[in-house]
Amino acid sequence: MPAPRRLLLLLLAPPLLLLASPPPALGAPGQGAGTWARFARLPYPEDELFLHDTFPDGFLWGAGSAAYQSEGAWRQDGKGASVWDGWAAPGGDVASDSYNNQFRDAEGLRRLGLRHYRFSLAWARLLPNGTGAPSAAGLEHYARLLRRLRARGVEPVVTLYHWDLPRALQRALGGWASPALPDLFRAYAELCFRHFGAHVRYWLTMDNPYVVAWHGYATGRLPPGVRGGAAMGYRAARHLLQAHAKVWHLYNDHFRPTQGGEVSIALSSHWIKPQYMSEQNIKECQKSLDFVLGWFAKPIFIDGDYPESMKSNLSSLLPEFSEAEKKYIKGTADFFALSFGATLSFQLLDSHMKFQQVESLSLRQLLFWINSEYNHPKIFIVENSWFVSGSTKRDDAKYMYYLKKFIMETLKAIRYDGIDVFGYTVWSLMDGFEWHRGYSIRRGLYYVDFESHDKKFMPKSSALFYQKLIEKNGFPPLPENQPIAGMFPCNFAWGIVDNYIQVDITPSQFLDPNVYLWDVHQTKKLIKVDGILAPKRKRHCVDFAAIRLQISLLQETHVTHFHFSLKWSLILPLGNLSLINHTLLHYYQCFVSELLRVNITPVVALWQPMAENQGLPLSLAKYGAWENTETIQAFVEYARLCFKNLGHRVKFWITMNEPYVRNLTYTAGHNLLKAHAKAWHLYDKEFRRSQKGKISIALQADWAEPACPFSKNDQEVADRLLEFDIGWLAEPIFGNGDYPRVMREWLHQRNSVDLYNFHLPYFSEEEKKLIQGSYDFFALSHYTTILVDWEKEDPLKYDHYLEVQMINDITWLNSPSRTAVVPWGLRKLLKWIKSKYGDVPIYIVANGIDDDQNVVHDKLRIYYIQNYINEVLKAYTLDNVNVQGYFVYSFNDRTAPKYGLYRYVANQYEPKPSMKHYREIIDNNGFPSPETPERWCPEELALCPECSFFRTRKSLLAFISFIFFAFIVTIFFIIYHSRRDERRYK
Repeated sequence: MPAPRRLLLLLLAPPLLLLASPPPALGAPGQGAGTWARFARLPYPEDELFLHDTFPDGFLWGAGSAAYQSEGAWRQDGKGASVWDGWAAPGGDVASDSYNNQFRDAEGLRRLGLRHYRFSLAWARLLPNGTGAPSAAGLEHYARLLRRLRARGVEPVVTLYHWDLPRALQRALGGWASPALPDLFRAYAELCFRHFGAHVRYWLTMDNPYVVAWHGYATGRLPPGVRGGAAMGYRAARHLLQAHAKVWHLYNDHFRPTQGGEVSIALSSHWIKPQYMSEQNIKECQKSLDFVLGWFAKPIFIDGDYPESMKSNLSSLLPEFSEAEKKYIKGTADFFALSFGATLSFQLLDSHMKFQQVESLSLRQLLFWINSEYNHPKIFIVENSWFVSGSTKRDDAKYMYYLKKFIMETLKAIRYDGIDVFGYTVWSLMDGFEWHRGYSIRRGLYYVDFESHDKKFMPKSSALFYQKLIEKNGFPPLPENQPIAGMFPCNFAWGIVDNYIQVDITPSQFLDPNVYLWDVHQTKKLIKVDGILAPKRKRHCVDFAAIRLQISLLQETHVTHFHFSLKWSLILPLGNLSLINHTLLHYYQCFVSELLRVNITPVVALWQPMAENQGLPLSLAKYGAWENTETIQAFVEYARLCFKNLGHRVKFWITMNEPYVRNLTYTAGHNLLKAHAKAWHLYDKEFRRSQKGKISIALQADWAEPACPFSKNDQEVADRLLEFDIGWLAEPIFGNGDYPRVMREWLHQRNSVDLYNFHLPYFSEEEKKLIQGSYDFFALSHYTTILVDWEKEDPLKYDHYLEVQMINDITWLNSPSRTAVVPWGLRKLLKWIKSKYGDVPIYIVANGIDDDQNVVHDKLRIYYIQNYINEVLKAYTLDNVNVQGYFVYSFNDRTAPKYGLYRYVANQYEPKPSMKHYREIIDNNGFPSPETPERWCPEELALCPECSFFRTRKSLLAFISFIFFAFIVTIFFIIYHSRRDERRYK
């Protein structure tokens, strides 16, 4: 296959690779154990990429709530008490007050475009004592709700029992510990089927029986709070299973023929992954799922009995089912109703049920396990989401991105794994009482102001996100997400960056003037002869073996440019010209000369911050570093020295490379800007005419994206962060000569409110003129994109100074160091720079990602380079951004571990696959399509003073060579014929 076509197919490959994977094998008990190995084999990073696709037609999108969490009105209209009433103050006494706000809730469903609404009936509202005569008010309440839903085209999904057992049944009988409960539950269900069944297509008998049995009757963590130990918990579970089976058979025998609905049970589960991929650990993971989900799922979906792992470990505690009971329980579900999320995972799962394995949030793998373990049931996700802090109001970014992750995993399960998922339910429609967490967290799509009298009800960012997703039925491919074909201009700079080149100034053995004798008879060593010295020869650049090796490696990559930084602290150890390391300067001269000899343009930075003394000479670092104005003049003197000694070979200068602004004081940044400007003017006035180079500053520029795209507050936060991170140094140089207005206004506000003294210095008019326009191009380093939010959610990721909350989009691909791979962020950054600073030439002088050094094929870096460069091509082609170069970070793992295109092992450099891939892109000058006409680019020669004589006189040299060759041939024939004549004469 031609290389250009291969490059383009790589961009389009992920969906194709995964859709081609074989369907899962026929499910059976124990088949789920293959899940972990199967997902460990999936192609990386393709399997982890975001899938742009849609859900099947008719997919059921919905939201849910539970009666005790949302209804309130705990004593209104004759409602009886449940085991939760009085458990925790204020509990669900009022909650979201949904009992008195049916119209509000129904309109909220309509506005989001939901197709179904899962809610629960309050047993004690219909039967105040759990049995006996029903409440007319309760019956009318739910009948009215069902009519409202049907009028809006919303499918009801009704749960008969969601944890709120009537208190009277607990006190009189002992609740689910009593064998009388299954029959009472059947009677309650019959009442519901008779009154509401004509309007209900999907019934759920109960929610999460694991929590009810284990934490209600074994640990006592939740109401009714019985601490009966494991035996009591397993007894309660037995009765819950019997109750469910009785209700299913009741509906199947008496109501299904006329009502045509379906009945199941909402089972909750966690997901678990092995600490290490060993057979024993996988068995422990399987056991963990058996003890939580399989406890109820296997009897219902397989054979009416508990999982073998439970029976073998709990033989004395686990109640047995008779054969008749097994037969009665088996098959009592019309679909698999799954609950997955915050309630069980990480909160209500006892640690000993993890069996020393690691809990995880992979919904997709759980769906695959269920499909394999329980004979391919059709699956309805009836509860799923995460949570945010109770103080978070409407911009619930964290919740929104968890929602995005779970829905994405559901889509992959459908499209990649062939799982039959037909519906998805966000939990919950509105904020409410969150069980054991009370009001400390929120899980609603709608914000409820619990302090307001009418329980003010407002959509959150997650609601708007979900609404858009439902409109599109998923994540359809968008033009901006598609890779493009095309080529960069002929003079595009393809480069590699290495912060600091390997410096080895050890002289070659050929420079040693001493004479040696080889003692071949005794010591077998060289013996120095005293008093005799050979003539000294001039030192040559080829004497440095380290240079030869680095140059040969760079030649292999086919790059046109190489970017590295000089070490100020080594060139001027005392920080001034009183002591100059001429040997090191000569080494740098040799290095750039050798680069030019092989036609690679050197891009040289004068200073780059580093951990030791900020990369400054010790004498400057000790006395304030960039805080000290004397450092400005010291930098200018150092720059002059470098321009004099290297400028005839270096035509591409960077004054400061990646000054990290988050470690800079405002005074240090002020002086740094003045130092840059003075160095730029020095070059412009004294060296540019003779050396004909260009010079600028290189800024670190990661993109900041509003976490909630619908939030003006988040947009303001993103704009503020960009100005502080990039604009702080960019605006004075590329803009108006002064700091960004946003910075001054924000600091003025903070100083007046917080009694801080964040002093941003002022430039004089003369200094503004000095700094403004001190550039020839815009150089930037870009590695990732961050999401920012204004709502404080996670204190560890909150910047109090700028009032910025950092958020993770957990659907993004991440490197081993948790750096997000977000190619489109680079394109947005380039457009932002153009919008602010005009059509300035832009060079991306560093762009790279870390990868696992143990991975032979560095696939993540290949994906990163391919897609980031394609976004640069979009910016150049579609947005008309004046991008003139791209440099990969970094050259090798020796100087930048885990980032290199070359691996460094046992003193040897080995090219990684990513290097070869980058070289292929360079050779194609981008991503030409098969239809792209071939374009010939003339080779541009790097300027080399030592080479210029020969390069500019190639024709003359060729002519002289021809004359010389003709002369030699003529002499040869003359001699040959002369000797022949002599022999004749003789």
